[in-house]
This record gives sequence, structure tokens and C-alpha cells, in this order.
Amino acid sequence: MSVAGGYHVAVDKARQETCDCVQVFTAPPRAWPSADPALPPDQRKSRLKPITQEDAERFRKSMREQRLVAAVAHGSYLLNLASPDDVLWQRSIDSLLVELRRAEQLGIPGVVIHPGSYTTSDEATGLRRIAAGLKEAQRQLGAASVRCLLETTAGQGSNLGYRFEHLAEMLDAVADPDHFGVCIDTCHMFAAGYPMSKSSEFDATVKQLDTTVGLTNIHAIHLNDSRQPFGSRKDRHEQIGEGEMGIEPFRHLLNDERLNSIPMYLETPKGEQGDKSWDRINLETLRKLVPDT
Repeated sequence: MSVAGGYHVAVDKARQETCDCVQVFTAPPRAWPSADPALPPDQRKSRLKPITQEDAERFRKSMREQRLVAAVAHGSYLLNLASPDDVLWQRSIDSLLVELRRAEQLGIPGVVIHPGSYTTSDEATGLRRIAAGLKEAQRQLGAASVRCLLETTAGQGSNLGYRFEHLAEMLDAVADPDHFGVCIDTCHMFAAGYPMSKSSEFDATVKQLDTTVGLTNIHAIHLNDSRQPFGSRKDRHEQIGEGEMGIEPFRHLLNDERLNSIPMYLETPKGEQGDKSWDRINLETLRKLVPDT
């Protein structure tokens, strides 16, 4: 949800759309939350507007009053912990820490990030860079009450995180489940080649997820259909049931006791159809898949 007008406004909008959970950006998604580390120390000033105590109190109050059950933040799309460029890598760590601390100010327990792209290096090197970046963030984070959530990716280009084993390796590097976990994304998993249409396929995928990442490490789920076909390795979101995935994967997910208590967040294209927003339409579609809701 947009935070235009204040973080609390996003909560109010979410409830208006009948959401039970809300995802927000604590900083502009296509800008750097941190200053450029290549600049001299006296010139490293972030232009990011600080979160005031009033901002935090109004957000928390809205969460209580609107009775939303969960909130999560999404990190900047510019973060790249896999980068072979040392300046970009360091700025990604700095920015991640900024976003984690801003989420903590608001009382948001998790920040979802895309792990990164290895660009001019290779997959193994990129995974090592991510591990090192997470360890450095872990060192500086200390005893914060917020968790970094590594998102499954579609595997587009040199993006890492499209295999469950990638995420398991990242989590193993920090060995800190209180501060690091995973967010799974339905479109990304489908595009990465994880079958979910048949009940047997969905069950096998969940079991694979459990034996690698561990289901207890999953703290958020992004719900979205895919505009691109199965295994395409392309990240293109679509409205629920309107894309290549169809409706069955969502039926399996919402009725699976291993996963359906994890907070879920729509990440579908914004817009309207007739007199309804697509958010509301998607939520109605999803709720019809669960008996007695």
C-alpha cells in the first residue's frame, strides 16, 4: 500500500480494501535509503525523511484500530548484496540496515529484500557475497527486534534466490533465525520452475521447501499470479487466477495447514475493474477458495 500521506494512511487504505495484512515501503523503492559510501564521510548525508515518534505512534495506533493482523516492509529494489562491485555492495548493506531500523521504529517485524544479482561474476561468488553481506548486517544489527526476509525470486537474469537451496545457503551463513528468514512469492516460484497446480505437485514443492529452507523460517508470503509461463524465469505479476498459474495453486496454498497461518500479502498489479479495485477483487477470489470464509 502507498504511504502517501503517512504510514498510518497505508493501514487505513488496507482495511478499506478488506485486507488483513499490509505491506509498505519505509523508503522510496527505487532510491537508495543510505548515502553513497564512495563520498567523503562529511558528505554522506541521507536525504531520507526521518520517521518521527509521531509517525510511529500513528502507524501502531492505526494497526490496532483497523485490526490488521500483520505488517511487513519491502526493501529498496536497488539493494544488491551479490554485487561484485565493492561500493555497491557496501551501499546495499548500509541501506539494508537503514530499512531494518526504520521498520523497527514503526513496529514492523520484517523487511523483505531481493537477495541480489551476481552480474559480472558467477553464481557461487554471488552467493558468497550475499552471505558476507548478511553477516556484516548481522554484526551491526545487534539485538534489534526486526527480521530480514529473503525473497524467493524468479531467476531473471543473474538474480539469485530462485532455488530453495540458494536461500538455505544464505540462512545457514548467518544461522540466526531471530533476525533472518524467508518470504516466498507464488509468481516467482512458478516462474522458477516449482510446480504447484496439482495437489501432489504442491505437496512435493512444500516438502522440498521444508527440507531446504525449513517452513519455520518462512514469515511472509506474496500472493500473485504470473503473466509468463511455468519455468520462464521471468518476473511478471498478474491478478489472481488471471495468469498462467490459474486458481488451483492458490486453493492448495490457502487450505494447507503447513502454510496458511503465515501472513500473506497481495503483490498484484494495481488498478480497477468496473467499480472495484483489483485488490478487493483478488481478495474476494482468494476468500472463495477457503470454506466458510
